[in-house]
Amino acid sequence: MIIENKRVEGKGITWILRCPTKYDAIELSKLRVKIDGETENLDRESGEGLLTPDDFEKLIYEDSIAKKTIFLVAEVEHKIVGFTRCEGMKLSRFKHKAEFGLCISKEYWGYGIGKILLRKVMMWAATVEIEKISLTVVQTNTKAIQLYKKYGFIEEGLLIKDRIHKDGNYYNTVMMGKLLDK
Repeated sequence: MIIENKRVEGKGITWILRCPTKYDAIELSKLRVKIDGETENLDRESGEGLLTPDDFEKLIYEDSIAKKTIFLVAEVEHKIVGFTRCEGMKLSRFKHKAEFGLCISKEYWGYGIGKILLRKVMMWAATVEIEKISLTVVQTNTKAIQLYKKYGFIEEGLLIKDRIHKDGNYYNTVMMGKLLDK
């Protein structure tokens, strides 16, 4: 699904909330590798599960025509600094659900970009017959967990010793969900 571009001002920056176009594919591919290397909060290490520019171009197109999927980017001074996807499930038994993910370049943490992306996804989901949004987050990412709880997500489960980080330690993954008002 495609939304109109929106100018966002706050916390000392102005940025554009928009859907990506095929011309963003190269930048998104590079940004994803960069963000994966900036934090242990995401599932991948830098370069793992690589999405090439061609992969991103295909994803952008498929998301633009899908009724129950949205892909949004945050752009500051003509540079994409973060993105989110909320993908509706295709199987009949799960067609009421969508899975959500969010990542912001570390230099733009604390500007409220994630909060606005999350709010936009939730507003969109309520218009396309999605009844539940699910996500996972590493248990040590307390800022993200607090943000999700602030917007009505609840902890639905804990995957013990679910991931191992570069430090050699195991970490738990929190499963969260939010039921949307009909």
